[in-house]
Amino acid sequence: MKIKPMTRGDAQVIQSWTYLPPYDFYNQSSSEEGIEELMAYHAIYRDEELIGFYCLGSFAQVPNSTYSYSADYTDVGFGMRPDLTGQGNGRVFVEYVMSMAEKGKRPLRLTVASFNQRAIRLYEQVGFRTLTAFD
Repeated sequence: MKIKPMTRGDAQVIQSWTYLPPYDFYNQSSSEEGIEELMAYHAIYRDEELIGFYCLGSFAQVPNSTYSYSADYTDVGFGMRPDLTGQGNGRVFVEYVMSMAEKGKRPLRLTVASFNQRAIRLYEQVGFRTLTAFD
């Protein structure tokens, strides 16, 4: 895998990805605002093919009224191309993103939708644990 700077073309492709239910929660609407946000992310390629993306810091934080984010952690967020999910690719993908994010020397934190039990199992396998939950 290789990290590349996000391009507008990459962002447009990511916005076109379609996840099947219940993961359609992650589908994005095509918008200029969405493209601008994705420009702060990093593109992940494998063999010259866009397979995912990740972001760090405030871009990885989910706005909510219950939980306050602390600067003691590096927030990380990511997404993998829908046709690659559910096939055993997640662990290598997540560990690769974690290796990039850990260069900041702070513990990692991520936020995941509670319905996404498939992802939660994976995150627990690579060392994350649940600290809090919010609606």
